[in-house]
Amino acid sequence: MDGGTGFPSADAQDDFSRARREQLLADLGRRLRREPDDVALILPFDEVVDALGRVGEVELGLQTIPLDSIVGTVDRTRDFDRGFRPTTPRVRGRWQRIAAAQRRGEAFPPISVYRVGDLHFVRDGHHRVSVAKSLGREDIDAYVVEVSTRIPLGEDTHVSDLPLKDHERLFRERVPLPTE
Repeated sequence: MDGGTGFPSADAQDDFSRARREQLLADLGRRLRREPDDVALILPFDEVVDALGRVGEVELGLQTIPLDSIVGTVDRTRDFDRGFRPTTPRVRGRWQRIAAAQRRGEAFPPISVYRVGDLHFVRDGHHRVSVAKSLGREDIDAYVVEVSTRIPLGEDTHVSDLPLKDHERLFRERVPLPTE
């Protein structure tokens, strides 16, 4: 987090503008590199878990998790990109209030996430994750529910990979192969 002006509200406005600019530049860079459209899309939890085959879940309680492990969401697929940069100005008001509170030294309440493998999906706290990443934090406190699945989730999984993951799960369910 940079020092800023010392005025939390003004600094929060600058933080949001910077985060939006970074998102737009990342999108432009992705287009210039001709990467697939879904590379920057935040992963939708329900679609991922359906494709991987949900087996069960267990509450792990309060933990500190790395922000870089957060790749998806339960419900806000359009407001943030995969890097949790805001994709729309409509989140500005709440985002700036959270950023100003953080700059005043107020503590973030823990977020709530699902864990699938080593990756996390936000249930509650999307704006807090976005602000924390924008301000250069590396981790965040979260209430974690671990979801186990039939097949693993890879770090490089994109939305377009989900139909293939679904087919892989179905194949493994129907054709029992010996484990190594």
